[in-house]
Amino acid sequence: MAKKKSTHKGHSKRLAKTGKAPGTVTYLGNREGAKSTIYVLEYDENSIIESGVDVYTIDSFDKIVAFQASPTISWINVIGISDEKFIENLGKAFSLNPLTVEDAVNTHQRPKIDEYDNYIFGAFKMLYLDEKNDLVAEHVAIVLMENTVLVFQEMQDDVFNSIRDRVRAKAGRIRSKPADYLFFTLLDAIIDNYFVVLENVNHKIDALEEEVYENPSSKTAHAIQDLKKEVLRIRGYMYPMRELINKLIDSEHLLIAKDTQLFLRDALDHCIEINESLNILREMSMSLMEMYMSNMSNKMNEVMKVLTIMASIFIPLTFIVGVYGMNFEYIPELKYPNGYFYVWGLMIAIFIGLLFYFKKKGWL
Repeated sequence: MAKKKSTHKGHSKRLAKTGKAPGTVTYLGNREGAKSTIYVLEYDENSIIESGVDVYTIDSFDKIVAFQASPTISWINVIGISDEKFIENLGKAFSLNPLTVEDAVNTHQRPKIDEYDNYIFGAFKMLYLDEKNDLVAEHVAIVLMENTVLVFQEMQDDVFNSIRDRVRAKAGRIRSKPADYLFFTLLDAIIDNYFVVLENVNHKIDALEEEVYENPSSKTAHAIQDLKKEVLRIRGYMYPMRELINKLIDSEHLLIAKDTQLFLRDALDHCIEINESLNILREMSMSLMEMYMSNMSNKMNEVMKVLTIMASIFIPLTFIVGVYGMNFEYIPELKYPNGYFYVWGLMIAIFIGLLFYFKKKGWL
């Protein structure tokens, strides 16, 4: 019931947005009321500074924009995007196109890459598993500027902790690379976490396959349907990514270095692999329903076979009982002293004979 409610809410928000001018900032997600917070990770090859910015002070935008002027790399994380006025003002402070800001808070936005003169904007779907092992889909928007990467996300949880640890530990090449490499690592982390999600889907398929074989029920059918929807949902999020990565690889934008384009080719390989895996999982989820229907049909056939055998056995017995149950006075066998026992013996013999016959035919 909760899912239906949230879906209806999403539709009502889309209706509310209909007719508004392009570039109007309207949050379309289901995580309203969260206070926006900003977390900044500023670093270069020799130093790192972590800080938070109070977004509700008068000089907050000046502090945030000041990071862009710094020669160090600034990773600015905006967590909570339901405060439309704040996000709109933040976009103006960074001179972002209104259409960019609109897409940054539109959680129904299809994954996309837009190139502008002074920045590159990307909207993606970040997937991860929560504590209950349920799938969480979070809208995330990333803006690549010179020396700055601005990230908009709905919640505190994300898949970027390993990148933060690498920056803090000065592990790998991230501290010595420009902002476009940070953009790539964030995108790569989003893509790589799809492998974790797909592994979880694989486990669900294995469990459902075992359930279908052993003890299928109506709950099994519902679980298979939910799994099919989940696979199609993930596929919808990932399918455009291949085209987007290709776009970045072929881009001649000054913010994307040739070295970073080589790393993007690795991300492209991962996208291709994930899409191929999703196609396989889609086929497997569809075959699960076919297996379920086949097994249920077999169980029904077994029941019908038993009922048919029982009916076949009792048809001659019913005939005999019906004949001797007629109210005619001059039925010859009625005068037999042991007629009752003869009839019983005949019926038992027929019963046993039919059982042997069905057994010989392999029907029992």
